[in-house]
Amino acid sequence: MVSHTTAPGDVERGLDERMVVLVEKKPSAGRLCKMSVAILVVALCLGGILLLAWFWPGLKQSGQTESGQTEAMLQTKSAEKTDHHSTLRQISSKAKAAIHLEGNYEEDDDGSQGRLEWKSGQGQAFAQGGFRLEGNKIVIPHTGLYFVYSQSSFRVSCGDGDEEGAGQSHVPLSHRVWRYTNSLGKEASLMNAVRSACQNAPQEDGFRDGQGWYNAIYLGAVFKLNKGDRLRTETNQLSELETDDGKTFFGVFAL
Repeated sequence: MVSHTTAPGDVERGLDERMVVLVEKKPSAGRLCKMSVAILVVALCLGGILLLAWFWPGLKQSGQTESGQTEAMLQTKSAEKTDHHSTLRQISSKAKAAIHLEGNYEEDDDGSQGRLEWKSGQGQAFAQGGFRLEGNKIVIPHTGLYFVYSQSSFRVSCGDGDEEGAGQSHVPLSHRVWRYTNSLGKEASLMNAVRSACQNAPQEDGFRDGQGWYNAIYLGAVFKLNKGDRLRTETNQLSELETDDGKTFFGVFAL
């Protein structure tokens, strides 16, 4: 800073003539400190603005990338969840309807011949896909192609018939599957087979030891059945029927 100081006049030059001397005064230390701080603050602000302008595009792109990754992850999880549900639906829709029944035979209390009873839920027997057992008959759940099968196993006491109680010399065995459909209003035979037991010649698919004859009648074929159709079996010689160990069974499964 500059101040003006008036020097005393020269006596010889008179009182009116005076010499002016300029004296520079230095600013105080406190003021210099304040100015330095202000300059530093301005410089920091400018530097921050420049850094922000320099890195802003990268930060913006990074934020967009993270957002995109998060969205992609959410979409992936959603897709996986949808795929799991879709897979379960596909499995359920492709699960085949089926029923398998085990046979059971017991004589009536009065000693008369009873009937072959089909049982579900015991042994290897089961029912799924809408099949049900009603009145000893299989009820078809939907219209479509089905494989129907059944087997009856027999053990017949054989003999020459010359002596009383020696056994039977010739016994016809039969097994049949019936179908009742509403469109016809009556029963029709789906499959049937007849065998002769206790023949003189040995059976290729049976066993004959002179006292017993063992064999099975198996039926199986594909049919187009309607919803609500009912299937039942008819077997003769029930007293010679074997129903243990899955030897006699009845079943249907969808194709």
